[in-house]
Amino acid sequence: MKTSDFKFDLPKELIAQDPLEDRSASRLLVLDKDTGAMEHRHFYNITEYLQPGDCLVLNNTKVIPARLYGNRVLEKNLADAVSGGDLTGTEKNGYQLGAAIEVLLLKRKTDNVWETLVRPGKKARPGTKIVFGNGLLIGEVTDVVEEGNRLIRFTYDGIFEEILDQLGQMPLPPYITHELKDKNRYQTVYAKYEGSAAAPTAGLHFTPELLEQVRAMGVRIAEVTLHVGLGTFRPVKVEDVTQHHMHSEFYQITEEAADIIRETKADGGRVICVGTTSCRTIESAAQRFDGDIQACSGWTDIFIYPGYQFRLLDALITNFHLPESTLLMLVSALAGRENILNAYRVAVEEKYRFFSFGDAMLIK
Repeated sequence: MKTSDFKFDLPKELIAQDPLEDRSASRLLVLDKDTGAMEHRHFYNITEYLQPGDCLVLNNTKVIPARLYGNRVLEKNLADAVSGGDLTGTEKNGYQLGAAIEVLLLKRKTDNVWETLVRPGKKARPGTKIVFGNGLLIGEVTDVVEEGNRLIRFTYDGIFEEILDQLGQMPLPPYITHELKDKNRYQTVYAKYEGSAAAPTAGLHFTPELLEQVRAMGVRIAEVTLHVGLGTFRPVKVEDVTQHHMHSEFYQITEEAADIIRETKADGGRVICVGTTSCRTIESAAQRFDGDIQACSGWTDIFIYPGYQFRLLDALITNFHLPESTLLMLVSALAGRENILNAYRVAVEEKYRFFSFGDAMLIK
């Protein structure tokens, strides 16, 4: 199986740059995974494809404003340097600010140490100090780890999350070039637990009213947590798909969620995951417990591609994914590569909006 088998042509103008005013007004392509038959609807029609006794699995992770902009510090005496307050100039209190540095928080290793993606990396060797927000936050690069990521130890006064909320920006994917005016539009309405570097975007289509309508139908909702890292979105750099290695991400399944999913399966209902992250969470548990699901937490690097046999998932709500991506491979494992690529060809012809702020697909 080759990475190039998952290539398709996408006009740049179909990449959604802004979220719709009404979350549920996006279009919905409904794909029958067995026959390849398609329907064109809107997301608010999703209730027509749900049945009492089904279970929706939601990923309740919350995106943190993980992108920080700072400057490399050239002066050795950092304490003296920051005491003056304003650090916007190239020189202050006898020290110099160096190159502008962009830091993306990926994974919390300890309370104050994060694995990060730093640009430009050549300006962030171990020992490098970086100042953010006129000294509100100071980072020191302590190590270079896998794929050039940096470990950074942060020092600050106060509460880290409050400082991050003040200084950080939402880590929108690079294909989104427009400024996001409302941070909440890159969060699901059910986001609870902070820790993601990217949103579980399939869930962005739900409104509180639509979720209430779903519950009123007798559809159960199970909330799981997977903190999305950039590993999910890293390009596959090898031609042999089986040689690609996924980065690990933290997940957690509560006893309540496990019970709901287990009971749904036992009663003959369908388990419908909202997003590939929810899918990867419950399938990780299924691997861990030999097809069952139990309360658990840990790290997963599960990679789902054609040939994979799903143990818990029956249907999937998802967005349209990048060519040659692991996410495109996952949906191909569910519906078949030919069905998926044909659906994507039709979506391009019908001018669906692609990627994070784009339209949705139900694979049933």
